[in-house]
Amino acid sequence: MREKADTIFLQALGNRIATIRKAKKIKQVDLGYSCDIEKTNMRRIEAGNTNPTVLTLQKISTALGITLKELLDFDL
Repeated sequence: MREKADTIFLQALGNRIATIRKAKKIKQVDLGYSCDIEKTNMRRIEAGNTNPTVLTLQKISTALGITLKELLDFDL
C-alpha cells in the first residue's frame, strides 16, 4: 500500500507535467507519442496513479523542452 506522502508527491509530479504540457499547448496524446508512452499510461502519470521511472521522466522532460531538474522543481 502506497504511503500518503508518496501519493501526494506523485500527484504533484503529475500536476507539474500537465501544467507544463498545457502551457506549451501540447496535447497529452502527443506528449505520450513523443515519449513512446501509451495514452493511457500518460494519463495515469499525470493523474499521479503510477510511479514513473527516472528514464520515463527524462523522456518527458526532453519532450517538454525542459531539464529533469526543472520538471522536478515543485513544492509539495
